[in-house]
Amino acid sequence: MNKNEKLYDVITYGRSSIDLYSQEVGAPFEEIPGFHAFVGGSPLNIAVGCSRLGLNASLLSGVGKDKVGDFILNFLKNENVRTENVWVIPGTRSSAVLLGIEPPDRFPLVYYRDNCADSQINIDQVLKAGIEKSRLFEVSGTALNIEPTRSAAFLAAEIARKNDVPVMLDLDFRADQWHDIRAFGVTARAFMRNVNVVLGTEEEILAAYLSDESQLSISHQQISAPEIKGNIDEAIQGILHLGVDALIIKTGSRGAVIYLPDGTIQKVPGFPVEVVNILGAGDAFGAGFIYGFLKGWDLYKCCRMGNACGAHVVTQLGCANFTPYEKDILEFIESKGGF
Repeated sequence: MNKNEKLYDVITYGRSSIDLYSQEVGAPFEEIPGFHAFVGGSPLNIAVGCSRLGLNASLLSGVGKDKVGDFILNFLKNENVRTENVWVIPGTRSSAVLLGIEPPDRFPLVYYRDNCADSQINIDQVLKAGIEKSRLFEVSGTALNIEPTRSAAFLAAEIARKNDVPVMLDLDFRADQWHDIRAFGVTARAFMRNVNVVLGTEEEILAAYLSDESQLSISHQQISAPEIKGNIDEAIQGILHLGVDALIIKTGSRGAVIYLPDGTIQKVPGFPVEVVNILGAGDAFGAGFIYGFLKGWDLYKCCRMGNACGAHVVTQLGCANFTPYEKDILEFIESKGGF
């Protein structure tokens, strides 16, 4: 392999978990009769989504030396996601999440991440990951919340930029994973100086500039969908002034909005569908966006692909297990009038 040849299309970095979803849609969390075992974590979901779209995807993460870790690794191998960068870390636990499904607007979740393996990814493991041999490097914001994964992520982004590998940050704000919710913004803003494209919801954009804990409230334990008060225009401009090439705001059923440093704003419509479960839709968007980005598409078309993948996932029960395949999603887009 010469130095210009790439080993991976994309490396995604951060969380990996077993996701236990309510078996009964609509059941209050306290009355859930049982759980389906799926997999999750934003970077894992994106890696699987990319693989199903035909990309050579590698996950940089960690699992415990336990049966849950075996479950996660077995799923990834069956999905053709490269696992040489998924480290089995003795003395840690594989991450777990329990999720309720109460459409249209309640999706409570509980994280089990004490001593979790994916937070123990370190500098040595990043140096061995082959980031310079990837066409794109994607990072989850939760990977920045604690050491040693935080310093390792910063180094990984530096390696990518040094080797002209585009860096994408999915803000992935989870308030309960930070010792102080304001630390998310401080850390994310520092990290964004090495980022080309930022993906996030309106709430996550606001979280990047939180100055007071009273600005955030979480109802019904919907950790992934907080209510955040703030000035969205100021937050958008703040991110753009950090030197990123583009900011993409995911707006759910409305689609997405592209913001560029030159003042360009472009709205990208979504694909109306009947919602079963919103969890994982943003990760499916990320996979679709990366697919288009690596094909050299313009940002509008990349976002349309992302919107279609997200629309597919919200009609399903889970996240990675239900992301679409290339042929199916392209046919879906064509059936809805095309890009």
